[in-house]
Order: sequence, then C-alpha cells, then structure tokens
Amino acid sequence: MVRNVAGVMAELEPEDFYLLSGVEQGMRFSEWVNRGKLPDLSNLTAEEVDYRLDRCATRGLIERKTIQYEGYTLTAEGYDALALRTFSERDTIEGVGAPLGVGKESDVFEVQSYQPLALKFHREGYTNFREVMRERDYTSDNQHVSWLYTARKAAEREHEALESLYPDVSVPRPIDHNRHAIVMAKFDGVELDRAKLPDEQVTGVLDLILQEIATAYDIGYVHADMSEYNVAISESGVTVFDWPQSVPTDHENARELLDRDVENLLSYFNRKYPRNLPDVDVESVNDSVAAGDFESVRNHAS
Repeated sequence: MVRNVAGVMAELEPEDFYLLSGVEQGMRFSEWVNRGKLPDLSNLTAEEVDYRLDRCATRGLIERKTIQYEGYTLTAEGYDALALRTFSERDTIEGVGAPLGVGKESDVFEVQSYQPLALKFHREGYTNFREVMRERDYTSDNQHVSWLYTARKAAEREHEALESLYPDVSVPRPIDHNRHAIVMAKFDGVELDRAKLPDEQVTGVLDLILQEIATAYDIGYVHADMSEYNVAISESGVTVFDWPQSVPTDHENARELLDRDVENLLSYFNRKYPRNLPDVDVESVNDSVAAGDFESVRNHAS
C-alpha cells in the first residue's frame, strides 16, 4: 500500500495535493465530500478540480460515490500521500523502503534518511471503524468523526507519549509526526513472542520490562495495551513500543489498565516459562510498579 504510494509521489503535481487537501478538509464534516464544494476547499477552479479528480482517482488516492450528490473521499493511500509530502518538505525522509511490519492497525516501513528510521502509518478505524470507536476514547465535539480522525488521534497520542517517555523509558526515539504518521528511530530486537529466552535470562528480561512499565508510570503514562507483541528483545536490552492506547496516570482507569498490563505480562511469562518463574503475587507486583518501588519490582521478578 505505502510503497505503491511512494512510487507515484514523483508523478504528483502541487495541484494534486491541493485537491487531496481539499478532500481532507471536507472530510472533517462528512465522509463523502460534495464535488461542488471542492473548488472552494482546494483553491482550484472547477475545471482544474475535474482534471485533478481524474488524476487522483486513477492513482487510487480518492474514491467516488454517488449518494444524494457526487461525493469523494480519501483512501488510505491518499492520506499517506499527504503525510509523505509533508515529511519530504521537512527533509525528514527521502524515500520509503522495505516493510518492517504490517498489521490491522498500523503499517511500519523503513525510510531512507540521514539515519536508520522507521515510518509508522496508523490505520485505526480504516477497516474496523465501529470497533475502534467502541474501544478507544477518541471523541470530537466539533468535528465529524471518521477513520481519518481516529488514525490521526492515535498517532498524536503515541507521538506525545514517546516524546514524554524518551529517553527515560526504553521506547523508540520520536523524530517527526504528521497526520496519522510517525517517524521514529529504528530499534533492534525481536518481538518477545518470537524470542526463546535461555533459562538463565527469563527473570532478568521480566525484570527489565517491569522496570520500564514502572518508570513510565512514574513519568505519567500507562501503556494500556501491554503484551508479548509490544516488547522487543535485543542484546542491549528491551524496547517497549506501540503506545497509541496509552493513557496518563490521572486517567480514571489508569490503575485498572496498569494492573491489566502487568497481569498480561506475567501471564505470558508463566505460560511460556512455567519452570523459570517463582509464584508471583500479581497484586503485589502492581503495587510495586505503581509506587515506583524498583527494588521490590526486581525482587518480584527474581
């Protein structure tokens, strides 16, 4: 998807982006933007809009639908193109490389730049909008809520968390953010789920992860989606990633979410390494993490 967009970026002209931006603006109020409103929204003449609509539709950047009117909406590729243009204008990235991970709620790619970077596009709501709106507390009082909004809010929330946590917590270093996309430093390692830890390293790795959770809580954040799929293990340590569902510690459900994060982590270790872990009192671990009592956290994992 993204690499296809990257391939057509060189073909797009400034007026194509004016048109895409106009559709984006219109989608603040309606999923399908009335064609008659596009000249004002995009600052283009009606004739120019007609030409640009054809160019963008041919490249899969917009979709057309006839309801009570002729309407247009951005595709994920169209929204990607707008973010890529912004990153390019800022000299954040020079090109898009190989995929690093493609999932239901995000796509992550290598990017060509002055250092090894990764580009993450949030997809929350694009294919499962109703489910996301039930599970996330993204709200908007003055704006039509669409998949663009939910994806952008997820990216905003994750970028804000990364900026607050880095470098005290081992998270990906944030570089740039626009719309539904985040540029961050690449990190080494393999997902905890795919790692096979030697017996002598099991409690040490658990200890490291619990301390990252505790430090994040001390700074003011709960991950709120902790699992074996959101931790990377490498020779240099652990990295906790995927923070779009994070909440501040003054959130009304923060302690409940912290408890769930720790319980999920301990349950995973007990399932995969039952012979390597002592009996652990989950409530005691939660209390130690919430209190930032690192010595107690370490003792629980040992």
